[in-house]
Amino acid sequence: MSAIVARNRFAASFQAGWVRQRTTCSLSTCSTRSVRLTTNRGGSVLPPLPRPSLVVGRPCDYGAGAAGMIGGTRRFSADAGGSGNKDAGASAAPKKPPAKRPKKVTVLSLVHKKRRGQKITMVTAYDYPSALHVDRAGIDVLLVGDSCAMVELGFETTQPMTLDQMVHHCQAVKRGAPSRPLLVGDLPLGTYEYDDLDVALRNSYRMVKDGGMDAVKMEGGSIARAKTVKKVVEGGVAVMGHIGLTPQAISVIGGFRAQGRTAARARQLLDEALRLQDAGAFCIVLECVPSNVAEAITDTLEVPTIGIGAGGGTSGQVLVYHDMLGMLSHPHHEQFMPKFCKQYADVGHAITRGLEDYRRDVESGTFPGEAYAPYVMTKDEKDLFDSLLAKDAEERQRRHDEAAEKMKQADEYEQLSLYGDNGKTS
Repeated sequence: MSAIVARNRFAASFQAGWVRQRTTCSLSTCSTRSVRLTTNRGGSVLPPLPRPSLVVGRPCDYGAGAAGMIGGTRRFSADAGGSGNKDAGASAAPKKPPAKRPKKVTVLSLVHKKRRGQKITMVTAYDYPSALHVDRAGIDVLLVGDSCAMVELGFETTQPMTLDQMVHHCQAVKRGAPSRPLLVGDLPLGTYEYDDLDVALRNSYRMVKDGGMDAVKMEGGSIARAKTVKKVVEGGVAVMGHIGLTPQAISVIGGFRAQGRTAARARQLLDEALRLQDAGAFCIVLECVPSNVAEAITDTLEVPTIGIGAGGGTSGQVLVYHDMLGMLSHPHHEQFMPKFCKQYADVGHAITRGLEDYRRDVESGTFPGEAYAPYVMTKDEKDLFDSLLAKDAEERQRRHDEAAEKMKQADEYEQLSLYGDNGKTS
């Protein structure tokens, strides 16, 4: 008798909990099928109970009372014989949560990194494919530098780079790294040095609006440059400073020379860094300065510093994509490879080997071969095509001979060297 009473109480509690929570019970988690329990001695039938789902690891929505009695998310069966549900395998597996979108790096992110003692990574790149690789590697800052003039356009210095060219490369980089890294674009020589500070602000707006950059970079730390930085920052554009070796000013400093190697010049660099910080620069690049000078500047500033040839005491480091990966392997480039650049790959020599192998395969007829000529006609179509060619074979041969004769005459004309060959005529 006591067993029957206990069973009735279980059923009543189970049913009451299910009634209270029935509006939350979804078809995806609960079955609408029911099972009938045995009758008591009086002949009355206990209320039917819904069969719970056998999805492993998913909570049951029958209500607190029922869930507490049947074990919540534990796998179980309500069959009278206690056997498991054979349809359990048909239940859908729990969906994986969507991948989190990488958090955007901002100017504040860099400041926080410095305060926490975490190093900042920055790479200079100029186009869509390199931006893709930089983004996937998790680099914090991607700088579109005016060094593009030397690395990609073949100039001897950065000075010939124009604003239009910079915007073009900035747009390509933005498409390659659209959301995660902080994008900074160099303002090239002649776009921000004027007494009319609106020129610098107007060109900065273009780098942001047309080029897709998050910030711009300016070289120099003079009083005049600080005024320009302040004007642009107050106009709503973040500015990265750059002192030490400033490539745009090589006409003044006498070439690509290290800076700050005298006590007086080192102190001047510190003053320039403080001046840029006070003007609102969120970060300052220190290029080709002694490591102790760079460390002193970094310790003095609240904003982070990015070193290039400035030792390990800065808040972060920057290298050019092509330099660090050994993209260029010709003697001219190797002769001018910066001393501070560590080469992490030998891509340039691998590229050269690949191109040479391709040339040899084409010249020898090895490429493409049957393996790389996958598109074929059926036999019927091939026979039909051959018959079409046979219909005008004579006409095509005539036109071929005429074209060959014209080419022969043109070739003989060139061989006569009517306009001279290195000052000589034949």
